[in-house]
Amino acid sequence: MSDLRVRFAPSPTGYLHIGGARTALFNYLLARKEQGTFILRIEDTDVERSTQESVDAILQAMDWLGLSYDEGPFYQTERFDLYKEKVQQLLAEGKAYKCYCTADELTTKREAAMANGDKPQYDGSCRELTPREDDAPYVIRFKSKRDGVTSFNDKIKGTISFNNQELDDMIIQRTDGTPTYNFVVVIDDAEMGLTLVLRGDDHVNNTPRQIQIYQALGYAVPEFAHVPMILGADKKRLSKRHGATSVMAYREMGYLPEALVNYLVRLGWSFGDEEIFSMDDLVEKFTLDNVGRSAGVFNPDKLLWLNEHYIKTGDPQQLGTLLEEYLQQLGFQVPADIDLAEVVKTLQDRSKTMVEMAEKAAFYVCDELEYDAKAQQKFLTAEQKPVFEALIGKLESREFNAEGVEAAFKEVLKETGLKFGKVGQPTRVALSGGTSAPGIFEVMLVLGRERTLKRLRAAIERIG
Repeated sequence: MSDLRVRFAPSPTGYLHIGGARTALFNYLLARKEQGTFILRIEDTDVERSTQESVDAILQAMDWLGLSYDEGPFYQTERFDLYKEKVQQLLAEGKAYKCYCTADELTTKREAAMANGDKPQYDGSCRELTPREDDAPYVIRFKSKRDGVTSFNDKIKGTISFNNQELDDMIIQRTDGTPTYNFVVVIDDAEMGLTLVLRGDDHVNNTPRQIQIYQALGYAVPEFAHVPMILGADKKRLSKRHGATSVMAYREMGYLPEALVNYLVRLGWSFGDEEIFSMDDLVEKFTLDNVGRSAGVFNPDKLLWLNEHYIKTGDPQQLGTLLEEYLQQLGFQVPADIDLAEVVKTLQDRSKTMVEMAEKAAFYVCDELEYDAKAQQKFLTAEQKPVFEALIGKLESREFNAEGVEAAFKEVLKETGLKFGKVGQPTRVALSGGTSAPGIFEVMLVLGRERTLKRLRAAIERIG
């Protein structure tokens, strides 16, 4: 084990989105590569917007992606006593103060600052005020440094510096007594012993404020690394208008976790020209040195290409287990005599998503076959009736295996003088309901003798 301690700290105000999942993945890979510790913390201080449903969705998405954590999940709402203790420490040491400014007063101050061409930040009017004895409502603000510079060496972006005069006295405790994000995140990261804070670069501007709080509370300051955000094709921040942003939405659409993990890691990280990475590959090869400084652009077509690759090369047994779930979502119960691993083998090269595979596999498991109208009109004709009858006779008298099925077809072709297409395609329609099913011998073997014969007889009845 190394001393590295990293964390993923989502807010349970919605589902786990793509950007958050990538941040979690980068932290996970770094911890596994260096045999460090990966911590999950649920940042639920926003009590009004946080829900148990969102917590469950985040945990489910982490599990689906294979991002196991070593400690947690921890919940900030269970640590409020600690935060209050630290607020009182800063007050006692003169590093924080009570601010009695009302919302209207703050609005007036901001508008006046903007009118003067100044930054609309708090002017510190309560900074040196003697605390009042009445019960007037107040917030507690942190006394930020008024001069000098706060700098840190970002492990992705390099050295970043902020003039302290640009940082106003931020609120660390609200009027209702609840602590604010920028305050509690410092306490949690410090108390949990984090050595590196790896997060999205929308937090860069929070970092100098947080560094000052670390220092004021006497904590060691961890290292920081900020990952560039993910953009849509229009180079704007990824949002619902670009398509699904929830991790589990991709599961519902039939994507495999291996494909999404592989795709997410390549949004901002590279290893030469390689495109395909297993999780083991990533643990071995991932470093922050190869994380880019520019934003990644989400490309749905590339993700679909990766998903198609993982379906084609996936284990049929595992994919079969997954396929059953998607078939059930379409309303189908899989008969006990249908081997879904064998179904998968016939469709792996024909499916880009598991939803598409389920739709194409429906004919194998349905009780009543639905025929494509054009295919039925073209191929289920009176001339086919004796051909089907002959095929049924041959299939009934042979072993129902690859050799027996092929032999039955050859004898029918020989006796009727027909080309294979004149027998194969009508048979495909009779067995699958359409013309785009896999190879006819494969289909028959998956369906089995009883179901194959039943469907051929049903087609004869349909012909009349």
